[in-house]
Amino acid sequence: MPEPSKPALYRLSQFLLAHYQKGTRPVRDWRTTTNVAIDLMVYAILSVDEKNQVLTTYIWYRQHWTDEFLRWDPARFDNLTQISLPVESIWVPDILINEFVDVGKSPHVPYVYVSHRGEVQNLKPIQVMTACSLDIYNFPFDIQNCSLTFTSWLHHSEFRDINLSLWRQPELVKFDRSVFMNQGEWELLYVLSHFQEFSLVIRRRPLFYTVSLLLPSIFLMIMDIVGFYLPPHSGERVSFKITLLLGYSVFLIIVSDTLPATAVGTPLIGIYFVVCMALLVISLTETILIVRLVHKQDLQPHFFPFVSLDASAKLTPYGCEEPRECGAVGGTRSAMAFAGRTEGSAALQDVLRETTAIRQLLEKREEFRDVSREWLQVGYVLDVLLFRLYLAAVLAYSVTLGTLWSVWRDA
Repeated sequence: MPEPSKPALYRLSQFLLAHYQKGTRPVRDWRTTTNVAIDLMVYAILSVDEKNQVLTTYIWYRQHWTDEFLRWDPARFDNLTQISLPVESIWVPDILINEFVDVGKSPHVPYVYVSHRGEVQNLKPIQVMTACSLDIYNFPFDIQNCSLTFTSWLHHSEFRDINLSLWRQPELVKFDRSVFMNQGEWELLYVLSHFQEFSLVIRRRPLFYTVSLLLPSIFLMIMDIVGFYLPPHSGERVSFKITLLLGYSVFLIIVSDTLPATAVGTPLIGIYFVVCMALLVISLTETILIVRLVHKQDLQPHFFPFVSLDASAKLTPYGCEEPRECGAVGGTRSAMAFAGRTEGSAALQDVLRETTAIRQLLEKREEFRDVSREWLQVGYVLDVLLFRLYLAAVLAYSVTLGTLWSVWRDA
């Protein structure tokens, strides 16, 4: 009984791989250069490690070359024009990424597609962990540019064994987001391709950091400005600003883990937090100085002249200790002194002495109150002046940062 004919795929596979040497570059003339066309599509931005300067991406990588030993006549194999062969059974170019730093969790694709003209297509997804120089100065409005440079590890360009080229035109690669998952922290702006290098330009989405970092800090600074409307002569302003300063310190401790950490530089937002803390300290210092100035007279020791009410004190004929005091007493006191002199009443002289002492005490107290009111007025004027200077500094600082971040966000 005749043996049934074998399937075309089986016969073609046997035909192609029976005497195939996968360790040799597939050219009949060793002077012939193997042209390898490469292409990639970004599927996802998995992580950006600012501290270790590592970018982790998931890409769909494609490479295409011609194998002169994998050609056949389709008419001999039921008009088959394409077949999938095990990747371990044929020669594959040793294309690597220069910036590669670690092995990712990439699925293994065991087959490649081969056409009857010897054109081989190797399509595979790759998780790529590459070194990238990350500039976090503009965080959270930063834009990063990371390169993926493909090259042959053994077949260098000077030997002309392998020539790398782009599979697609750079214009088609640049804005290709057909497979990109646009739901993470980073968004893909575009991909620049030149020769054998692909530059991934990505931008961080700043909404989360704006809500969790910038807005609380802005609210605390606004409350600090509002605190200037508290009366400077009361102690509530000092306690209020101390509470704000402590609250801001706790806020910085909480957000410290959110800020990117590198040994290269400090992000501008970190400088922003430090300056805000410094402004709060300046505001508290200004408040303490104003309160100290307003209560300056209260803090001075009060010395009132001691007036003796001893009956043995010597008085003038008009019942006064000094002649100039009698002139200020007036006609009524002169009459009383005259009546006391004529009547010789010791009790009336005692009353005059006590009245004079009380008048002097009241005059000194009124003088002290006038000085206190003057210091209070000076404190209010100086408080308004320092508040305007402080407000101008805060506004200038806020406008500068807002302009910079707006320019970076719209870049």
